[in-house]
Amino acid sequence: MSIEVEGISKYYGSQKALNQVSFKVGKPEIVGFLGPNGAGKSTMMKILTTYLSAHTGIAKVNGFDVNKNKRQVQQHIGYLPEHNPLYLDMYVKEYLAFNASIYKVTKERINEVIELTGLIPESHKKIGQLSKGYRQRVGLASALLHDPDVLILDEPTTGLDPNQLADIRKLIKTIGQSKTVFLSTHIMQEVEAICNRVIIINKGEIVADKKLKDLKNEKEQTVIVEFDYRVEDAFLLKLPKVKSVVNTYDFVYEITFKTSEDMRSVVFDFAHDNQLKILQLNQKNTNLESLFRELTS
Repeated sequence: MSIEVEGISKYYGSQKALNQVSFKVGKPEIVGFLGPNGAGKSTMMKILTTYLSAHTGIAKVNGFDVNKNKRQVQQHIGYLPEHNPLYLDMYVKEYLAFNASIYKVTKERINEVIELTGLIPESHKKIGQLSKGYRQRVGLASALLHDPDVLILDEPTTGLDPNQLADIRKLIKTIGQSKTVFLSTHIMQEVEAICNRVIIINKGEIVADKKLKDLKNEKEQTVIVEFDYRVEDAFLLKLPKVKSVVNTYDFVYEITFKTSEDMRSVVFDFAHDNQLKILQLNQKNTNLESLFRELTS
């Protein structure tokens, strides 16, 4: 197991942030750590990264105890915290070289992570000149420098625009093909777009641990699509097996189909035939949303 957590509890004074939390994460696997603000997500991640110590329980990363083997744990994890700490007056390559010297990795590895994270066009700039999306890429590149087996991401897509969201999601999914990715979020759409499993935490306790495929409604599905231009609902209602169409905001639509068949290809073909660009295309797990509300309300 890449991550093993057993009976972890953490207090801040008299407040219990985590209460007997237990779960396991294998490799390769992308797991969404879902919960409302203040549920204990960041605290759990800081314990896994050795930044904080738990009051009770055991946590291991790749078999190494986070309390007894801190150095080994740090060698096996890459961490992107919620507030990405960057030196804004440093150049991208300069910043990555600085971190590479700490991990004692080669210059070739710096070039590899720059390419992997799509930073080549911006690598000559100062970090302070970059958009938030590219700053997140710099943080991911830094976390990947030492080629860790486990990647821990705390709210990696907060504050990104739709285009940046799509880029970071794609990058995380690519990384998750060979590594364990454990990411926290309070946005269910992120879990649906990236993860194959969800762990829900509420008030410091694990309240659900499910595979997303087990939550899927077999009788119908909802596809979320964002076009680059407004489309009349009447045109979308002509798609096969459509039950309803809702224009949620701007050019974003939720299309519900009366079938378990993946209808994203149908929506893609519709966009192609009508010369529309798709800015995002995801399935919405209505059962996940219902479960979240039920367990965290």
